[in-house]
Amino acid sequence: MDFLNFDFEEDEDENGEMSEGSTSAEILSVTDTTDKTEEKSRDENSDTDLEIEDVDRSFATIKGAELYIEACKLVGVVPVSYFIRNMEEPTMNLNHHGLGPKGTKAIAIALVSNTTITHLELEDNWILGEGTTYLVQMLRENCYIQEMNISNNHLNTDGAEAICRMFYSNISNIRTVQLSGNNFREETALYFSESLMVNYRVIELDLSHNEFADKGGEQLGQMLANNESLEVLNLSWNHLRMKGAVALSAGLRANGSLKVLDLSWNGFGNEGALALGEALKVNNVLNELDISSNHINNEGTLKLCKGLEVNGTLRILKMSHNPITVEGAIALVSCVRKNTSTKMEEINISNVLVNEGFIKLLDVVCEIRPELDVIFGAVGGHVAHKIPPRPDAMKLIQNYLDEHKLRLWDFFKNMDKYGNMKIPVAEFRRTMMLQKKIPLDRVQVVELVRKLDQRKTGYVDYSNYKVEEPEQKPEVEEEEEEG
Repeated sequence: MDFLNFDFEEDEDENGEMSEGSTSAEILSVTDTTDKTEEKSRDENSDTDLEIEDVDRSFATIKGAELYIEACKLVGVVPVSYFIRNMEEPTMNLNHHGLGPKGTKAIAIALVSNTTITHLELEDNWILGEGTTYLVQMLRENCYIQEMNISNNHLNTDGAEAICRMFYSNISNIRTVQLSGNNFREETALYFSESLMVNYRVIELDLSHNEFADKGGEQLGQMLANNESLEVLNLSWNHLRMKGAVALSAGLRANGSLKVLDLSWNGFGNEGALALGEALKVNNVLNELDISSNHINNEGTLKLCKGLEVNGTLRILKMSHNPITVEGAIALVSCVRKNTSTKMEEINISNVLVNEGFIKLLDVVCEIRPELDVIFGAVGGHVAHKIPPRPDAMKLIQNYLDEHKLRLWDFFKNMDKYGNMKIPVAEFRRTMMLQKKIPLDRVQVVELVRKLDQRKTGYVDYSNYKVEEPEQKPEVEEEEEEG
């Protein structure tokens, strides 16, 4: 593998193996001759810079904020006060702080021994490839950080090499990595492909807003066919066209772990939709697929439907901003109707103008698939005759509860199978459609869900309606009081 020859400094013992703590020592060393010259010049002109005679020994005895401040003095950057104040918090958000490679090195030095931060946000800091190597070296020692966002940092090929070396060696506990908008071109796809084929730690990966095209699609498709740990992959806003789509779909056919795949804002076209449809006939793991804005028209939709008619795992399909008409919309709903094993909960075709025939079909399908929600555009013809407003669903529920002297809290609690005050939207929708005590139609249930899940989390959170139960005195205390 070419990228494994990347010049990555390592200390080895006499047996050729990496010695313990060598990476820490490497990070804590002075950068290069230029940095030393600049530091000497600063010392001559300033009485506040700390003179460190033995860097390794000095840094080995300090931790936390003190270590970070010393590191900043060593590399010649101004400390970030937010970092100092929040070093004991699980999430560290340093987005848009202008750290640069040197500021990143100081942060990396301080994080080597940090045990509390698990989520590190470093988006938009001009980290470059140089700064990425410092982060990777730090992650060799720090086993606590599990989520890292280094999107929009101009990592380019050098940064991709450093990150992929970490992936290939499985040397960190990172589970979620966001690498959006880092100018990764076609040649870097090979690095990601070969490293992720053997990686077993990364679960979520964001490679959106990069420049992967046909070759990238082929390489990443091979990765999908061999990776056994990745569950979420975002490849939106790349340049994946027909060949790239076909290659990715081939990888998806063989994949057994991926649950969420975002391919929106590429250019799959109808041939890509056909390839995805064939993949969905075989794949039995994928839960969510986003192919919004991919130049897929009714012809491509019909080809995709061939897979949807037999697929038994996909729950969410997003196809907005494609040139689909009501014919394509009807085909999507019809294939859900035909598939007796479907798990479909949401189809998003929000830009499609539908008609009365579609609405009637959707109402029929929702009677047998009450958990299904189809998000579409306006209904043609409704401008001419205004539809009378339906009664507010929440008011109908409250009236029913008041009439039967029941509490809203108990109403939700009876639907909560897991006891965590969060009901999955699909289960809530199904329950409300099937219950007979409060007459609600599909549109009312849709509006009710939108009110109860305004942030679109996928859950109806009813914790705001919690009622504190009165405390009951223990029986023993009551007996003592009577005595």
